[in-house]
This record gives sequence, structure tokens and C-alpha cells, in this order.
Amino acid sequence: MSGRVLLADDEGDILEPVSYALRSAGFEVDCATDGESALEAALEGDYDVVVLDVVMPGLSGTDVCRRLRAASAVPIVMLTARDGEVERVVGLELGADDYVTKPFSTAELVSRLRAILRRREFDRASGTARLELGRLSIDPAEQSVRVHGEEVSLTRMEFAILMVLAQHPGRVVGRREILERAWQTSFVADERACDSHIFNLRAKIEDDPEQPQRLLTVHGAGYKLVQA
Repeated sequence: MSGRVLLADDEGDILEPVSYALRSAGFEVDCATDGESALEAALEGDYDVVVLDVVMPGLSGTDVCRRLRAASAVPIVMLTARDGEVERVVGLELGADDYVTKPFSTAELVSRLRAILRRREFDRASGTARLELGRLSIDPAEQSVRVHGEEVSLTRMEFAILMVLAQHPGRVVGRREILERAWQTSFVADERACDSHIFNLRAKIEDDPEQPQRLLTVHGAGYKLVQA
């Protein structure tokens, strides 16, 4: 499975081998070496995935992610340092779909990108029946969500996670199962990434995110979606 990728990183010793590996894996790859050119290319190009290093000259990767997410639903993968937990959390909160920690193997990145493309195809092929859970309405065909009749905007990963839970209302689903099914692969990010996406989802679908009534935590077990 191939697709068109924008790879943005200012480090040549990463950009060159990674772009080579992605092309060898069948991806069409364009490169950017700073935040401004990455944002311009991402907004003008028709990419299947955008890969952003967090630290770049000019606009940072998180700045690019924020501006790009405001204008586009293209999947975004962030590249972060091993000790960059804050950057990973910020990136996910800004709407990034995944993150890869440096140093990483090119095989890992290829696997993550292919998982994103599989998830996109899965979303397109999903059943078209609308799911109704009280005041929450999910339309898989349109990949749209409404709460109290008002449409809310979700990232691709937020929508994928919501679909995993909505397909089994009332059932407790563990973090790893949520991520594996949402990513469509067993090679997934740290389970804490699930908590960040759930936090963002609650902010969008709950009347009061501090006291959730739809998307509930079952401590030590996972999460469940209930009618409310």
C-alpha cells in the first residue's frame, strides 16, 4: 500500500535515509526542511500523510500541526525526541494522529504510515448505517459526528477511536485494543496516547468534559461509550 507523503525535518542525516526508505517502500515523498515550507507544501499539496519533526527552524512542528489541522484533515505524524513526552502530548492535543520517537527504525515509520493508509481505506469501506447513542449521532459514511444535533469536528484518529467504542456500546474496551483497532495494526504507539485522544474526544462530545456521561473511564480496564 503506497501513498503520497510530505516529510519535514531539518536534519539531513534523518531526512535523506528516511525519504529513501519511504520511496523504497513504495511511497511518493516530498521533503521540507523548515516549518514555513512544510506548512506551505502541506496546504497546497494533495498528501495522504504529513510527517513533521517537532523541532524545525522557523515554525516548529507543533505550530505547523496547529495551523494545518485548522485547515485540513490530512493525517499528521509527529517525530519527537525520546525525552519529549510534553511534545508528544501537545502534538496529540493539537490533532496529530500519531507520533514516532527518535531514534526510530525506518521499518517502524513505514509500518505506522501503512497503518494510517489502511485505516483510511477501512473508514471508507465501513458500513454506512448511522449510529445513534442518545444525543450522540455518528455517520460512518460521512465520517461526521453530531451532539445535540450540532456537528463537531474530529481528527481521523479521534473518529477511529470513537467508532471502535461505538461499535460495542456499553462494553469496556482496553487501551491497547482501542489503539490496535483504531490504527489497524498491532504495532502502535504508547498506550498513553490513547488517554490523550480520549481527553480530546471528551472535550468535543461531552456536555461537561470534567464529568463525562458518554465516554466513561473504567479504572484499570479501559473505556466504554454509553448512551446519554
